[in-house]
Amino acid sequence: MQGKVIKIFSDFYYVQVENEILECKLREVLKKSGLQVMVGDNVIIDSVDDNSGQGAICEILERKNSIFRPAVANIDQIILVVSLKHPKTPLKNIDRYLAQANYFGIDVVICANKADLSNNEEQNEIRNIYSPLGYEIVFTSALNKTGINDLKKYLKDKTSIFCGASGVGKTSLCNAIHSNIDLKTGEVSKNSRGPHTTRHCEILSFDYENTTSNIVDTPGFSLLKFDYIEPQNVKNFFPEILEFSKDCKFSDCIHEHETNCNVINNLDKIAPSRYESYLEILQEAKEYKKKVQESGTKTETRIKKINSKFVPKISNKKRDFSRRKTKQSIFNEIE
Repeated sequence: MQGKVIKIFSDFYYVQVENEILECKLREVLKKSGLQVMVGDNVIIDSVDDNSGQGAICEILERKNSIFRPAVANIDQIILVVSLKHPKTPLKNIDRYLAQANYFGIDVVICANKADLSNNEEQNEIRNIYSPLGYEIVFTSALNKTGINDLKKYLKDKTSIFCGASGVGKTSLCNAIHSNIDLKTGEVSKNSRGPHTTRHCEILSFDYENTTSNIVDTPGFSLLKFDYIEPQNVKNFFPEILEFSKDCKFSDCIHEHETNCNVINNLDKIAPSRYESYLEILQEAKEYKKKVQESGTKTETRIKKINSKFVPKISNKKRDFSRRKTKQSIFNEIE
């Protein structure tokens, strides 16, 4: 049977198969392969136990895309949920989520939640920075349910993942959108820190204008690290910096303090917060490059590809032992 993983809790995988949800475990061969099963994965279930009703996942089908924090596959867009107050999402956090979306090539809609707590000046700050870059912005209030219909229009007939820090209202928005559920939420503390109420990713489906749409509620993350990219690639995740970089004198310019850098010459046209975010991520990329130069990036994998399928490798120790035993058995037969 083929199905979609809609929730992972501990070692149990909950798979939607038509109108039924099966609790599943992983086949041992899939565990040993080292492949990570993600929420959103389309999988093959090869058997269901008659007594327990539990299925066994034996294969992960090819993914359209995936992100690794949070670990979700096969999504159409990211809904970046931020809050303008209580707690206010720092601009550098917004920039990091947008950079990650650009890295994975996934469309983003910015959802500024808790709009009822903010004023026009605070809302215009978000508009003035991100609207000129081509990002769609929708203002909502999960508490008052304002802007929910506007948000639903972006969600229509798509699988969307809600990303953002703890306390911005991702789960509250899910409750406001999906009237038939009541997910657990928590109060934001006095120091404006959100509680980690959501512990796992889960796909929720709702009907809107005769279509079925999916949203993925996720745990919150305070800060995304970029310790996996090269410095010269950081500009690719900031569209305004990428545009100005085309006229830099040197092709390897990283737009930090080089002479005749067109990005530096046009800093008055780039939001200061955006350039600060760029420099922070650039520093992390530099540290990654230094680490690679000192230790390399080669890692031993536990899987290999045979006929378009991934299978576990046999360790060298086991292979040597097996061959040695084979030779011994041959010699014993000769004697």
